[in-house]
Amino acid sequence: MIAIAILIGCILGAIIGMNAPMISYTYSSYLAIAIIAALDTVFGGITSVIKKNFDLKIFVTGFFGNAILSILLTILGQKLNVDIYLAAIVVFVGRMFMNLGIIRRYYVDKWSNRLKRKNEKQD
Repeated sequence: MIAIAILIGCILGAIIGMNAPMISYTYSSYLAIAIIAALDTVFGGITSVIKKNFDLKIFVTGFFGNAILSILLTILGQKLNVDIYLAAIVVFVGRMFMNLGIIRRYYVDKWSNRLKRKNEKQD
């Protein structure tokens, strides 16, 4: 079921991506940093689901709060002629990798335990 949802999402994303208008260079940095902030929140949400402490209010406020803050940092950096958005990118990407590591460990342990139980049943 999940594979079908992923496949449908990929197909829809490809179709929309081919037909969507191009983002101008002026706004591309804003969109890029907002997407990175949103992805950080998504990975954090998945991690909190795994840890069984997910809160929808925290997720939604973090999603929009991180995106808005990162866009504001980008605007401030452009006004000051300093690449402040790079600091946000480093923080968000670092957190994304930490959360991805937690998610990966969870599923590797789950898969290993399933194989271990399967081997014990065969013996």
